[in-house]
Amino acid sequence: MKNLKFSPCFLSVTLFFIFWELLGRYISKPFILPCPTSILKKIWVLKNSLFLTHLPSTLKIAFISIVISMVLGITLAILMDLSETIEKALYPIIITTQTIPITALAPVFILWFGYSIWSKVIVSVLITFFPVSITIYNSFKKIPKDQVNFLKSLEASNLDIFLKLKIPASSFSFFSALKMSVPLTLIGASIGEWLGATSGLGYFSKRMMSQLDGAGVFAPIVIISSLAILLVQIISLIEYKTLHWRNK
Repeated sequence: MKNLKFSPCFLSVTLFFIFWELLGRYISKPFILPCPTSILKKIWVLKNSLFLTHLPSTLKIAFISIVISMVLGITLAILMDLSETIEKALYPIIITTQTIPITALAPVFILWFGYSIWSKVIVSVLITFFPVSITIYNSFKKIPKDQVNFLKSLEASNLDIFLKLKIPASSFSFFSALKMSVPLTLIGASIGEWLGATSGLGYFSKRMMSQLDGAGVFAPIVIISSLAILLVQIISLIEYKTLHWRNK
């Protein structure tokens, strides 16, 4: 027992949930602040609806969104790296997309696409593609000019430089962007479902709010947060196995 150690993360999380549990019991208004135990009970009672109906709907939106966001973000990063003119044309537009309140645009997307999956996907993509494009673009810019000039002195083509220098150099940033994007994708999908959907964790949370069911509102949040943590850990493991040469 003397050798038993707890990580600071484990201790801080445990203390946080103990404080939350005690505060929730003290306030004694579950429609405002439900206790963690009440939320877990609600998840267990509604597990079939949450995990078999609403979670798959959210995951479908998130999967499509992350694929589109990664392709769009990487493409924009490459285009901006190819030409300074393209960079000056695209960079302000990319920044501007992040200043537009998504909750204001979501009703417009619903008007255009109805309650189909695409209105939620667009909301999620608008939130997600920005960190991908900026992170990867910055990784291209951080490559030392000496390395690029050295390859050019060896008569390497731009394609050779991109494949043999820029892709390996930006591989770490790719995984960093992916880890940032996964939680944002789930959040974006939930926001889209909250504003207009017939299924999904965001829709479920909104429905529970209309019933003043605090535990029901928090239940999808707990599931989304837990799922995001799990996915980021999986990506980190893949990154470690794939880029093992960078850990030496």
